[in-house]
Amino acid sequence: MDKFVLKSEYHATGDQPEAIKKLVEGLNDGLREQTLLGVTGSGKTFTMARVIEEVQRPTLVMAPNKTLAGQLYSELKHFFPDNAVEYFISYYDYYQPEAYVPHTDTYIEKDSSINDEIDKLRHSATASLLERKDVIIVASVSCIYGLGSPEDYYALAVSLRPQMEISRDQVLKKLVDIQYERNETTFFRGNFRVRGDVVEIFPASNSDHALRVEFFGDEIDRIVEFNPMTGEVFGRRVHAMIFPASHFVTTRERMLEAAGEIELELQQQVDRFNNEGKLLEAQRIAQRTRYDLEMIREVGYCKGIENYSRYITGRAPGEPPYTLMDFFPKDMLLFMDESHISVSQVRGMYAGDRSRKQNLVDYGFRLPSALDNRPL
Repeated sequence: MDKFVLKSEYHATGDQPEAIKKLVEGLNDGLREQTLLGVTGSGKTFTMARVIEEVQRPTLVMAPNKTLAGQLYSELKHFFPDNAVEYFISYYDYYQPEAYVPHTDTYIEKDSSINDEIDKLRHSATASLLERKDVIIVASVSCIYGLGSPEDYYALAVSLRPQMEISRDQVLKKLVDIQYERNETTFFRGNFRVRGDVVEIFPASNSDHALRVEFFGDEIDRIVEFNPMTGEVFGRRVHAMIFPASHFVTTRERMLEAAGEIELELQQQVDRFNNEGKLLEAQRIAQRTRYDLEMIREVGYCKGIENYSRYITGRAPGEPPYTLMDFFPKDMLLFMDESHISVSQVRGMYAGDRSRKQNLVDYGFRLPSALDNRPL
């Protein structure tokens, strides 16, 4: 289904019909910004839902915190039960960013704990955007942080159909390339297992449905969707699109190119530190970056790889990072709930991130390109 259909026993009353009309007219006239004012309980969410139904555009609703995002998600899910209403917030239960405190000479390493359920919801959100048009994503300000290239995310997705000529081993290689892991004992999201000519895949964007791909020689015989917990078969699939297990994916060739570009920047930074007499900083940045480069070349990944995202995604210096908004089409609709809080919050996040990263760069913990791994 590609059309938004609002289902509600409520009808627009009072000032709502006029507000809906003016907002829709403004959008059709190409207005860049509009403001909807109303006291608590005046039906702003319902008005917003009616506007979405009228203009029929993929929509991002940004809330200033997880509590408000959860409330909006619940309400919009109720209004649009037949459409894709998704939830996109920070997937960290705990997050300690990398930092350096000069006056105490204290380096704080990045530490975090990821919530698996929220990670699934984030993957579900991006997968929906690339598969259909009737999508509403309710997000916290997490959506302004770097997310990897949408072009690579879509290009590396594995498309499978019955009667498709592809060998089992080719499918396994494609799955490994998009960061799926083979696990024959425990079956969970982002994993696959192999039993003879049968490959079972647990997509990263779902926790209730898995795929069983059956081969006959070098051809896919059939694709079955089943419950990974009970084994219950839901039915056959005529097509399955398996998106990467991480939003930060790219090709092996691009990763090796990025490593070469990182090495050039490293040499420039080492020379600069040496010329300024900062020998400790020069030795520190050389040691840390060369270790990262070795990991990137050998296994395609290193701790803190997001700090090299400018090279991995092929962006120019100072260019904004890819975020959730880049997964949307050009005609997307953006609602900022409690905008008097959200707008200043977005600005503050950029400034705080910049200040922390600048210390890491100045004291030889990160290359200057790490500054481009930032919120919008």
